[in-house]
Amino acid sequence: MVKEYKEINFVAGSTIEDAVRELLMYKNQGVLAFGEFNGAKLFSETVTLDGAYKEIIGKTKTEFDESQRKWKEDYEQKDKEFKKDIPSLSEEWKKKGRGVLSENKWEYWDKIVPIRLGDLYHGMELGCCLDIVKILNNNGSLDEAKRKIENQNHSGMSFGLVCSMVREFSDRGNEFVNYVR
Repeated sequence: MVKEYKEINFVAGSTIEDAVRELLMYKNQGVLAFGEFNGAKLFSETVTLDGAYKEIIGKTKTEFDESQRKWKEDYEQKDKEFKKDIPSLSEEWKKKGRGVLSENKWEYWDKIVPIRLGDLYHGMELGCCLDIVKILNNNGSLDEAKRKIENQNHSGMSFGLVCSMVREFSDRGNEFVNYVR
Protein backbone atom coordinates (compact mmCIF):
# COMPACT_ATOMS: atom_id res chain seq x y z
CA MET A 1 0.00 0.00 0.00
CA VAL A 2 1.43 3.36 -1.09
CA LYS A 3 1.12 6.19 1.40
CA GLU A 4 -0.32 9.42 0.04
CA TYR A 5 1.10 12.63 1.38
CA LYS A 6 -0.39 16.08 1.30
CA GLU A 7 2.22 18.53 0.06
CA ILE A 8 2.28 21.76 2.02
CA ASN A 9 4.01 25.01 1.18
CA PHE A 10 5.46 26.82 4.14
CA VAL A 11 4.70 30.53 4.29
CA ALA A 12 7.56 32.77 3.16
CA GLY A 13 9.51 33.87 6.20
CA SER A 14 8.63 30.75 8.18
CA THR A 15 11.20 29.55 10.68
CA ILE A 16 12.22 25.94 11.14
CA GLU A 17 10.09 25.95 14.31
CA ASP A 18 7.08 27.19 12.31
CA ALA A 19 7.53 24.41 9.75
CA VAL A 20 7.84 21.72 12.42
CA ARG A 21 4.77 23.07 14.26
CA GLU A 22 2.74 22.95 11.05
CA LEU A 23 3.82 19.41 10.23
CA LEU A 24 3.05 18.25 13.79
CA MET A 25 -0.41 19.79 13.49
CA TYR A 26 -1.02 17.57 10.45
CA LYS A 27 0.41 14.57 12.31
CA ASN A 28 -1.96 15.20 15.25
CA GLN A 29 -4.86 15.27 12.79
CA GLY A 30 -3.72 11.93 11.34
CA VAL A 31 -2.76 13.49 8.00
CA LEU A 32 0.44 12.46 6.25
CA ALA A 33 2.06 15.64 4.99
CA PHE A 34 5.41 16.88 3.79
CA GLY A 35 6.93 20.17 2.89
CA GLU A 36 10.23 21.42 1.56
CA PHE A 37 12.20 23.84 3.69
CA ASN A 38 15.44 25.24 2.21
CA GLY A 39 15.79 22.17 0.02
CA ALA A 40 15.13 19.60 2.78
CA LYS A 41 11.96 17.49 2.69
CA LEU A 42 10.32 17.21 6.08
CA PHE A 43 7.59 14.63 6.79
CA SER A 44 4.83 14.93 9.37
CA GLU A 45 5.14 11.34 10.56
CA THR A 46 8.86 11.61 11.45
CA VAL A 47 9.58 15.30 12.04
CA THR A 48 11.22 16.50 15.24
CA LEU A 49 12.69 19.90 15.97
CA ASP A 50 16.25 18.56 16.30
CA GLY A 51 15.79 16.32 13.26
CA ALA A 52 14.61 19.26 11.14
CA TYR A 53 17.51 21.44 12.27
CA LYS A 54 19.96 18.61 11.57
CA GLU A 55 18.48 18.02 8.11
CA ILE A 56 18.40 21.70 7.16
CA ILE A 57 21.56 23.15 8.68
CA GLY A 58 23.52 20.14 9.91
CA LYS A 59 23.19 20.92 13.63
CA THR A 60 20.64 20.23 16.32
CA LYS A 61 18.67 23.19 17.67
CA THR A 62 20.91 23.32 20.75
CA GLU A 63 24.09 23.17 18.66
CA PHE A 64 22.74 25.88 16.36
CA ASP A 65 21.77 28.15 19.27
CA GLU A 66 25.22 27.67 20.81
CA SER A 67 26.98 28.49 17.53
CA GLN A 68 24.85 31.64 17.17
CA ARG A 69 25.63 32.67 20.76
CA LYS A 70 29.36 32.12 20.14
CA TRP A 71 29.25 34.04 16.84
CA LYS A 72 27.49 36.97 18.55
CA GLU A 73 29.99 36.95 21.41
CA ASP A 74 32.94 36.91 18.98
CA TYR A 75 31.40 39.68 16.88
CA GLU A 76 30.78 41.88 19.90
CA GLN A 77 34.37 41.37 21.10
CA LYS A 78 35.82 42.24 17.68
CA ASP A 79 33.50 45.24 17.40
CA LYS A 80 34.59 46.46 20.85
CA GLU A 81 38.27 46.13 19.87
CA PHE A 82 37.63 47.90 16.55
CA LYS A 83 35.85 50.81 18.23
CA LYS A 84 38.80 51.21 20.60
CA ASP A 85 41.03 51.69 17.52
CA ILE A 86 38.80 54.33 15.86
CA PRO A 87 40.91 57.33 17.00
CA SER A 88 44.12 55.96 15.44
CA LEU A 89 42.28 54.65 12.38
CA SER A 90 40.69 58.09 11.95
CA GLU A 91 44.12 59.70 11.75
CA GLU A 92 45.22 57.14 9.12
CA TRP A 93 42.12 57.72 6.99
CA LYS A 94 42.44 61.49 7.26
CA LYS A 95 46.00 61.23 5.88
CA LYS A 96 44.86 58.91 3.09
CA GLY A 97 42.15 61.42 2.17
CA ARG A 98 44.71 64.20 1.91
CA GLY A 99 46.64 62.09 -0.59
CA VAL A 100 43.64 61.85 -2.91
CA LEU A 101 41.14 64.62 -2.25
CA SER A 102 41.27 68.28 -3.22
CA GLU A 103 42.21 70.50 -0.30
CA ASN A 104 38.74 72.07 -0.23
CA LYS A 105 37.31 68.61 0.64
CA TRP A 106 39.61 67.86 3.59
CA GLU A 107 37.56 69.49 6.34
CA TYR A 108 34.39 67.56 5.47
CA TRP A 109 36.40 64.33 4.98
CA ASP A 110 37.90 64.74 8.45
CA LYS A 111 34.42 65.20 9.87
CA ILE A 112 32.91 62.06 8.32
CA VAL A 113 35.86 59.67 8.82
CA PRO A 114 35.12 58.79 12.49
CA ILE A 115 31.40 58.53 11.71
CA ARG A 116 32.02 56.08 8.87
CA LEU A 117 34.46 54.06 11.00
CA GLY A 118 31.86 53.73 13.75
CA ASP A 119 29.09 52.68 11.40
CA LEU A 120 27.91 49.36 9.97
CA TYR A 121 30.72 48.91 7.46
CA HIS A 122 33.55 49.94 9.80
CA GLY A 123 34.95 52.35 7.23
CA MET A 124 35.10 49.96 4.27
CA GLU A 125 33.40 52.65 2.19
CA LEU A 126 36.21 55.14 2.89
CA GLY A 127 38.71 53.15 0.85
CA CYS A 128 36.14 52.38 -1.85
CA CYS A 129 35.36 56.09 -2.19
CA LEU A 130 39.01 57.12 -2.35
CA ASP A 131 39.76 54.47 -5.01
CA ILE A 132 37.06 55.87 -7.26
CA VAL A 133 37.83 59.53 -6.55
CA LYS A 134 41.49 58.85 -7.40
CA ILE A 135 40.45 57.52 -10.81
CA LEU A 136 38.13 60.45 -11.47
CA ASN A 137 40.56 63.11 -10.21
CA ASN A 138 43.34 61.70 -12.41
CA ASN A 139 41.19 62.01 -15.55
CA GLY A 140 40.33 58.31 -15.57
CA SER A 141 37.36 57.24 -17.64
CA LEU A 142 33.88 56.75 -16.27
CA ASP A 143 34.11 53.16 -17.50
CA GLU A 144 37.25 52.61 -15.42
CA ALA A 145 35.58 54.09 -12.33
CA LYS A 146 32.45 52.02 -12.99
CA ARG A 147 34.51 48.82 -13.23
CA LYS A 148 36.15 49.75 -9.93
CA ILE A 149 32.86 50.13 -8.05
CA GLU A 150 31.44 46.99 -9.66
CA ASN A 151 34.45 45.00 -8.44
CA GLN A 152 34.11 46.25 -4.85
CA ASN A 153 31.32 43.71 -4.06
CA HIS A 154 28.78 46.15 -2.66
CA SER A 155 25.32 45.49 -1.32
CA GLY A 156 22.67 47.93 -2.52
CA MET A 157 23.12 49.97 0.64
CA SER A 158 26.91 50.21 0.51
CA PHE A 159 26.77 50.96 -3.24
CA GLY A 160 24.47 53.91 -2.54
CA LEU A 161 26.68 55.10 0.31
CA VAL A 162 29.84 55.02 -1.83
CA CYS A 163 28.05 56.82 -4.66
CA SER A 164 26.94 59.54 -2.24
CA MET A 165 30.48 59.91 -0.96
CA VAL A 166 31.98 60.05 -4.47
CA ARG A 167 29.40 62.68 -5.40
CA GLU A 168 30.53 64.74 -2.40
CA PHE A 169 34.31 64.27 -2.69
CA SER A 170 34.97 64.40 -6.43
CA ASP A 171 34.32 67.28 -8.79
CA ARG A 172 33.19 64.59 -11.27
CA GLY A 173 31.02 62.85 -8.67
CA ASN A 174 27.64 63.79 -10.14
CA GLU A 175 28.75 62.70 -13.61
CA PHE A 176 29.99 59.37 -12.18
CA VAL A 177 26.83 58.67 -10.17
CA ASN A 178 24.59 59.46 -13.15
CA TYR A 179 26.71 57.11 -15.27
CA VAL A 180 26.60 54.11 -12.88
CA ARG A 181 22.90 54.37 -12.02
